[in-house]
Amino acid sequence: MRPGQEGALGCCGLCTCPGTTGDEIMHQDIVPLCAADIQEQLKRRFAYLSGGRGQDGSPVITFPDYPAFSEIPDKEFQSVMTYLTSIPSLQDAGIGFILVIDRRQDKWTSVKASVLRIAASFPANLQLVLVLRPTGFFQRTLSEIAFKFNRDDFKMKVPVIMLSSVPELHGYIDKSQLTEDLGGTLDYCHSRWLCHRTAIESFALMVKQTAQMLQSFGTELAETELPNDVQSTSSVLSTHTEKKDKAKEDLQLALKEGQRILESLREPLAESTAHSVNQDQLDSQATVQRLLAQLNETEAAFDEFWAKHQQKLGQCLQLRHFEQGFREVKATLDTVSQKIATFTDVGNSLAHVEHLLRSLASFEEKSSVAVERARALALQGQQLIENKHYAVDSIHPKCEELQHLCHQFATEISRRRGLLSKSRELHSLLETSMKWCDEGIYLLASQPVDKCQSQDGAEAALQEIEKFLETGVQNKIQELSKIYKEYETILTPDLLDHVQKVFQKQESMHEMFHRRQASLKKLAAKQTRPVQPVAPRPEALTKSPCPSPGSWRGSENSGSEDSALRRGPYRRAKSEMSENRQGRGSSTGDEEEGLAILRRHVMNELLDTERAYVEELLSVLEGYAAEMENPLMTHLISTGLHNKKDVLFGNMEEIYHFHNRVFLRELERCTECPELVGRCFLERMEDFQIYEKYCQNKPRSESLWRQCSDCPFFQECQKKLDHKLSLDSYLLKPVQRITKYQLLLKEMLKYSRNCEGAEDLQEALSSILGILKAVNDSMHLIAITGYDGNLSDLGKLLMQGSFSVWTDHKKGHTKVKELARFKPMQRHLFLHEKAVLFCKKREENGEGYEKAPSYSYKQSLNMTAVGITENVKGDAKKFEIWYNSREEVYIVQAPTPEIKAAWVNEIRKVLTSQLQACREASQHRTLEHSHSLPLPAPSSTSPSGGNSRHVKKLEERKTDPLSLEGYVSSSLPKPPEKGKGWSKTSHSLEVPEDEGGWSSAEEPINSSDAEEDGGVGPKKLVPGKYTVVLDDEKGGPDTLAMRSGDVVEVVEEGAEGLWYVRDLSSGTEGWVPASSLSALLGTSSSAQCLSSSESSPGSAVLSNSSSCSEGCPAPFSDLQG
Repeated sequence: MRPGQEGALGCCGLCTCPGTTGDEIMHQDIVPLCAADIQEQLKRRFAYLSGGRGQDGSPVITFPDYPAFSEIPDKEFQSVMTYLTSIPSLQDAGIGFILVIDRRQDKWTSVKASVLRIAASFPANLQLVLVLRPTGFFQRTLSEIAFKFNRDDFKMKVPVIMLSSVPELHGYIDKSQLTEDLGGTLDYCHSRWLCHRTAIESFALMVKQTAQMLQSFGTELAETELPNDVQSTSSVLSTHTEKKDKAKEDLQLALKEGQRILESLREPLAESTAHSVNQDQLDSQATVQRLLAQLNETEAAFDEFWAKHQQKLGQCLQLRHFEQGFREVKATLDTVSQKIATFTDVGNSLAHVEHLLRSLASFEEKSSVAVERARALALQGQQLIENKHYAVDSIHPKCEELQHLCHQFATEISRRRGLLSKSRELHSLLETSMKWCDEGIYLLASQPVDKCQSQDGAEAALQEIEKFLETGVQNKIQELSKIYKEYETILTPDLLDHVQKVFQKQESMHEMFHRRQASLKKLAAKQTRPVQPVAPRPEALTKSPCPSPGSWRGSENSGSEDSALRRGPYRRAKSEMSENRQGRGSSTGDEEEGLAILRRHVMNELLDTERAYVEELLSVLEGYAAEMENPLMTHLISTGLHNKKDVLFGNMEEIYHFHNRVFLRELERCTECPELVGRCFLERMEDFQIYEKYCQNKPRSESLWRQCSDCPFFQECQKKLDHKLSLDSYLLKPVQRITKYQLLLKEMLKYSRNCEGAEDLQEALSSILGILKAVNDSMHLIAITGYDGNLSDLGKLLMQGSFSVWTDHKKGHTKVKELARFKPMQRHLFLHEKAVLFCKKREENGEGYEKAPSYSYKQSLNMTAVGITENVKGDAKKFEIWYNSREEVYIVQAPTPEIKAAWVNEIRKVLTSQLQACREASQHRTLEHSHSLPLPAPSSTSPSGGNSRHVKKLEERKTDPLSLEGYVSSSLPKPPEKGKGWSKTSHSLEVPEDEGGWSSAEEPINSSDAEEDGGVGPKKLVPGKYTVVLDDEKGGPDTLAMRSGDVVEVVEEGAEGLWYVRDLSSGTEGWVPASSLSALLGTSSSAQCLSSSESSPGSAVLSNSSSCSEGCPAPFSDLQG
C-alpha cells in the first residue's frame, strides 16, 4: 500500500471514552469499556441513561429506586458510571449531567448515603442533582429537618435540590425527557437499549479490525517485490488475489452487519410514525451510519489500490511471458541463422541445385514457425507499449531486435534463393550446352563414312550438319566473358573450371564440325577426274575435342589419331570401299567418341540414381524413423509399433551412412573416367554385405507393415513429407538398388570392352552377382524349418533350387520301389560344402513376404558318402545322387539342362575336392590321365569356386517372393575359354510344387519306355565320356578321326563351333566340328559320374565312377567302371 493511504484505510470506531469522539477513541492507547464487559452490572439497572435532556441539552442520568444500592461494590458502581458518562457526545457531556435520584420509597438515611456516594464517585461534570425524597410523612419531615441541619454535608460543586413530588421534577425537566416511572412520556426499554449498545460496539470493533486488516494487507502488497520469472509472478498474483477475495468477504460481512444494526435502530420509528426518537437513539444511528460510510470509503480506497496493484502484477506477468518468449525465439532464430550460414553450396549440377533449392524451401518452411512466432511476439510487445506498460524501456529494444532478426532471416533466405536460382540458370545453360555438344558429337559419330564418299551422301551430311549448327544459337554459350560477369556471385573455383571445360568442349566440337564440313565440301564438289586424296601428316591433325564433362564433371580425353589408335580397334562399318588414312582415323576416333558419350550417359544415370537413392533413404529416416521417437507423435503410434523401429527399418540407417559418406563420394571421383568405376565396387564389395542383413529382415518388416499400415502415424508422416507413395514402397528401395547395380555395370562394360578398367568392371559385375546370389540363398536358408542342427556347421551354401525327385532304394517297402519311377516328389535342395539337404517347399497364403515359401526339412546326405551319375537315360535334365554305394538312389530332374549342368558341376567340384583330400591322406599317386576324370582347373577346385570372375547368366526366371532373382535379368552364359575349366556361378530357379501329382507333361513317365519308343536326348553336347556309334568318314587332315565303338571324352567347346575331344581308345586327341561330333555320337549319353559302384542297370553306356567315403578304403583302381 502506498504511504499516505493509511488515513483512507484507517479504522474509525465508536466513542466509548468520556469526552471523546469515536475517531479519537480509536487512536487512544487505553482500552475503553464496552457494554459487553459490564453487561451484568448494566442489567441491574441501578442507573441508566434514558436519552432525555435538560432544558440546556444536558444529558439526564436516572438512578431509580434500588433497595440494594448500598450493596453495590464500588468497582462495579464506578464502571457503570464511567460507561454511562462516556456515551453522550463530547459536546453534550461538556454541558454537564443532570442526575435524577428517585428515593421516594426509601429512607432518609439511605437517601443521604446514596447522594453522598454518587457525588463522591461521579466521573464527569455535574450540572444539577435532583432528589425525589421519601413520600412517607415521617421520612419526608425527617428529610426536611435533616437536610437543613446537615446542609453542609451536601456541599457539592453543583446544587442538590430536594423535591417532594414528581410535578416539582417536571419544573426542572420537561416530562417528555423523562421516563414513564417519573411521570414522563419518554419511551425507554432498558433491555433494548442494552442490546443496541452491544451490537453497535461490536460493529465498531468489526470495522476497526477490518480496517486494520486492510491496512496490513495493503502494506504487504506495497512491500512485495516483483518476481523475475513467469512461475513466481503467477504464484504471487494468485496468492494476492486469494487474500484480496478474503478481505473483500470480511468487508462485505461488516457492511451487512452495519445495515442490520441500522435497520434495528430505525425499527421503532418504522412501526409508528408518532414515535419520538430521543437524542441518544439519534446519536446511535449517526454512529452506525458514520461507520458504514467509513467502510464504504475504505472499500473504495482498497479497490482502487488493488486495481493498480493487480494491473502492475498483470503487467509484470505479461512482461515475464514476453521475456521468456523472447529468449526462446531468440535462441531459435540464432540457431536458424547458424543453419542459414551453412547454406554456402551453390551446387555442382542442375540436379544438385534443384536438390539445394528444395532443401532451402523445406528449411524455410520449417523455420517459418519460429519466424511467425517472433513476429507475433514483436506485435505483442508493441501492444504492451501502447497499453502504457510500466517496462516500456525494456520491451521496446526487444521488439526492435525481433523485427531485425525476422528481416535478417527473410533477407538471407531471399539472397540464398537468388544465388541458387542463378546457379540453376547457369547449370541449365551448361547442361543444355553439354547436351548439344553430345548430340553434335553423336551426330558426327553416326554419319557413315562409306555413304559420305559419294557426292549426294556428302551433300546430305553437310545439310544435316548445317541444320544442327543452326540450333546452337539457343543451346550454347555465346560469350565466356558475359558468363563471368553475369554469374560472378556464384562462380566458385570448381564451377568456374566446369564452365571453362564446357566452353572448351563447345569450341572443340565446333572445330570438329568445321573439319568435317571441310572434308564433306571437298567430297561434294564435282570432280572432272578421279582424284586420290592424300592424307595429311599426322602432326598436322588437330586434337579432337574433349568429351563432355558429363552431368557433374567431364573428362578430358584426347581425340587425336595417335590417341584413337592407342585405344584399340572398334567396330567399323561393313563397307568394302577404299578409305584413306584420314578417313580411317576419323572413323575410329568418332566411334571412340561415341562410346565415351555412352559411358558418360551410364555414369550420369548411376550418379543421378545414387543421389536420388540417398535422398530417399534420408527422407525415410528423418520423416518416419526419427519421428517414432518424437514425443509429440507418440499418441499417433499404435501399440503394435512400440519398440519395433529396428524391425520396421532394419539396418537402413547403416546403408544410408555407407552410401552417403563413402560410396557416393567415390562414385563422384570417377565422373571423368567412367570406365574405372568398377574399382569403386571392388574396393567396397565387403561393405555391400550389409544388404544381406537388410534383406533377411525384410519379411519381418513386411509383416509388421501389413499389421500397422493403417496407423495414423504413417499417414501423418507421409503428409508431412508430401510423399505420393506409402512407406512400404520406400522400404523396398534398398532391395531394388542392390539389383540395379548389376544392370548398370553390364551397360558400362558393354561400352568399355577395350578400356583400361574393363577387367575391373567384369570382376565387379561378377562380385555383385555373387552378392545377389548370396543374399538370395540366405533368404531361402532362413526359411528352413525343422532342422535340429546348426546350418552353419554344414559349410557354405553353394546352390539351392527346386527339383522333381524319384527314389530308388535297395532297402525299403516294395510298394515304395514300384511307385518310385512314376510319382516324383517335389523337393527344394540346398547344396552345402558338407551336406545336401532335401526340403519340402510350402507356399504360404497371404501377400508379399507373407506369401513367401517356407521349407520343411525332410532329410540330408553327408557329402562324404555321396556319389553322382551325371546322365540318366532318356532325359538330359536328370541326374542321380546316390548314397552309401547306391544303397539310396535319388533321381533328380532339373527344370532345364543348364541348371542340371550347373548342379552336376558344383557337386563334382565338392566331390573332387574331397577326393583330393582323401588322396593326400592315403598318399596314393594319381592314376594315369586316361583313366582319371577330367578335373577342373586348380583355381576352381574349392567348393566356393562359384565366385570366379567369369559369371554365368541363366535364362529369365520367375520372381520368387523370397528371392532377389526377380530383379536380375540373366541370360545363358558363354562357354569358358580353353583351359579355364567349367566353373560356374549358379543361380537357383524355382518351380511350383504339385504335391502328390504325377510328373510334368514334358517329362516321360518312364524313362525306359521313352527310350524304347525311339525318344532321343538333347542335341546339345556337354563335356563327358561318350561311345562313338558311327565311323568318321569325313574326317579331315586337321581333325581327329574316330571309329565306331571308340570311347571318347569330350573335354570342352572352343571357337568356331569346334569341340576338343580325346579318344580314350587310341590315345589321340584333337578338334572336331560340333555337327560332325553330334552325328558320330548319335543318341549316346554322357556316362560320366562320380560314384562308388556301377551305373544303373539297363544303362548301355560306359561309366567311370568315383566317390570319396569317409575312410577312403578303396584305391583309385577300384573306382574304375
